[in-house]
Amino acid sequence: MKDLLLAVDVGSQSLRAALFDSGGRLTNLSRVSLAAPAAPRPGWAEQDPEHYWRALCTATRSLISDRVSARGRIAALALTGQRSTVINMGADGRPLRPAILWPDQRVLESRLSPLPWWWRLAFLAAGQGATVDYLRRQCELTWIAHHQPEVWAATHKVLLLSGYLHFRLTGAYRDAAAQQVGYLPFDHRRQRWAHRWNWKWPAVRVDPAMLPELVPTGEVLGELSETAARDCGLPAGLPVVASAGDKACEALGAGCLDPAAACLSFGTQASVLINTRKYFEPIRLLPAFPAAVPGWHAPEVTVVRGFWMVSWFRDQFAAAEAAAARRQGRRPEAIIDEWLETVEPGALGLMLQPYWGGGLRFPGVEAKGAVIGFGAAHGRAHLYRAIIEGLCYALRDGLERIERKSARIGLLRVAGGAAASDAVVQIAADVMRRPAERLQVSEASALGAAINAAVATGLHSGYPEAVAAMCRTERRFEPDPDRARLYDRLYRRVYRKLYPRLRGLYREIRAVTGYP
Repeated sequence: MKDLLLAVDVGSQSLRAALFDSGGRLTNLSRVSLAAPAAPRPGWAEQDPEHYWRALCTATRSLISDRVSARGRIAALALTGQRSTVINMGADGRPLRPAILWPDQRVLESRLSPLPWWWRLAFLAAGQGATVDYLRRQCELTWIAHHQPEVWAATHKVLLLSGYLHFRLTGAYRDAAAQQVGYLPFDHRRQRWAHRWNWKWPAVRVDPAMLPELVPTGEVLGELSETAARDCGLPAGLPVVASAGDKACEALGAGCLDPAAACLSFGTQASVLINTRKYFEPIRLLPAFPAAVPGWHAPEVTVVRGFWMVSWFRDQFAAAEAAAARRQGRRPEAIIDEWLETVEPGALGLMLQPYWGGGLRFPGVEAKGAVIGFGAAHGRAHLYRAIIEGLCYALRDGLERIERKSARIGLLRVAGGAAASDAVVQIAADVMRRPAERLQVSEASALGAAINAAVATGLHSGYPEAVAAMCRTERRFEPDPDRARLYDRLYRRVYRKLYPRLRGLYREIRAVTGYP
């Protein structure tokens, strides 16, 4: 009986292989830590693509070794994970250079090759010439073509990390349409490669033959090859289903099929998004990415470093406590989460703007982090609470941007590692002034991929039926009226004014120091 679903979730810090049954219950989980990215220069982030494949094989083999009887019950495999990680492949099927990861901040400073005159004229008339040039400078492929022309000349295929792993699994250059998030000539509205006359082709200097075939979400992308089956410890011929990126899968795994419910992702990259049939851009020129529901869209606003800042704070300000927690067999974050209860809401006026990683259209590539309001009474616990509150302020800003293009959002579903903290979820509910529900399954992104596999293999007849059967919440957090009023005043009177007033100074910092 084929009644189990295997989901692989490639995160920024770990890779997880998860087995779910058709009722959405997590029956087994295997986690492999990923090595920290290499940073040849400040702001860069690179990784050997083979590292991800080895981690995937280790995770799946460990998963099956724990439950050997489950091997023959797996109906399909679906892959999700980090987006915007670019890999150049040679004609021999091997990577030509390390993958450029999504947090990478390199920018092409040299002169751009000109676009065809008709596109230059059109962008000039629309007042978008500077914006298009900015996007081209951010594109990893533009940087490689200029700085590593020998790599670009030898490039046979350009793949995102999902495309690379799908190639290793099936031996075919196919990828899920809903995982095309990055600087590629992709038509987000129609969820396919852009028309051959689209300006994006000359802008990124890529040829259509260099890109993989796209498979719609929820369809079988291929079968596990004999070689991959041996490496992964799985049955050859296992169906591999096209899923979506991690944030889109989290929203599906959170059961957000109604645009009135938003998914808050408390992961390394924090985000707020909804699932909707309607295409709209929450921020001008920031496309709505594909949802994990076929043909739907997932308008999203992200905070690039997000809850990575918790790890940053732990390592910089609570290393001794984290080491003690590990010796006790506790999660290091559990100790510093207790500090949140020792500090009043508002952190005695300490306010934090969580732009440790900048952004593209939100807030802007020049953005940096800021903390204001320091006084003699403040300590580590105040700073930690200011971090959590600042992240929630940024997500509320994103939520309101989505609402302006959609409708009132009345419910939050919270996913990601930091969602395990009662205090963090309560702060989110208070800052955003609406109820927040925590999921019963912590691996929401993997669950979303498993839902894709369940529908593709017929274990459920459709997405509403699959969500009803597989998605459950554990606890509901109601906003406290007094705390919500305090946070609302701080958000409107202080937080929203920080970036406009500091933006010019951030640009001066970059002009003087050159970082990043």
